[in-house]
Amino acid sequence: MNIDGKPYRTIWLGSDGVSVEIIDQSKLPFALEIVALRSLEDAAHAIASMQVRGAPLIGATAAYGVALAMRDEASEAGLARACEVLAVTRPTAVNLRWALDEMRTVLEPLAPADRIAAAFSRAAEICDEDVETCRRIGEHGVGLIEAHAAHKKGETVNILTHCNAGWLATVDWGTALAPIYKAFDQGISVHVWVDETRPRNQGASLTAFELGAYGVPHTIVADNTGGHLMQAGLVDLCIVGTDR
Repeated sequence: MNIDGKPYRTIWLGSDGVSVEIIDQSKLPFALEIVALRSLEDAAHAIASMQVRGAPLIGATAAYGVALAMRDEASEAGLARACEVLAVTRPTAVNLRWALDEMRTVLEPLAPADRIAAAFSRAAEICDEDVETCRRIGEHGVGLIEAHAAHKKGETVNILTHCNAGWLATVDWGTALAPIYKAFDQGISVHVWVDETRPRNQGASLTAFELGAYGVPHTIVADNTGGHLMQAGLVDLCIVGTDR
């Protein structure tokens, strides 16, 4: 996705080849800060402190966390410790457990000397797979918005969303927001009602930030306002994320 015209993912291998970089989401929307993760502890802290949020991104960060751990200790004990440390950072995140299981499946049969390269390779694949999944969600979902745009004869399609299920919750594109970005790129007139999302304000802090950075028209509203907007006929679609 773009921030002021510059393409970003939410997590990527640093240019030094030894660190993993993330956008520190705890600083949004007031500052765009890039943080370098250089160790298992850095990755665990990023997840636990909500520098990264959203189940798909948490899973990707955990995968890279295992890779960083292998650089320090690639033994059986090192792999077990890495998975143990990361598993408790956000125990409700299904993607976290899934990513750790994926990394174990790939790494356990290998000799310790082969685990570092394999770990970074699988972590990168997990990121690319998430991007492709989200891109396809966008392609499937944009038809819903196209249909409403046709019915409204080109008038703005108003979409209500809640929490953050956008690019910042994944590696790229997002889940619930992917169809909105696809529609916007196609030139469809869209406007997004962004629930503030109490108590952590993911809508106001993250969804509004990424929509604004991409140029998508949007309005932050109090969570209580959604029902009123629907009653007033000001919501054409409601698209939200779901635990998967």
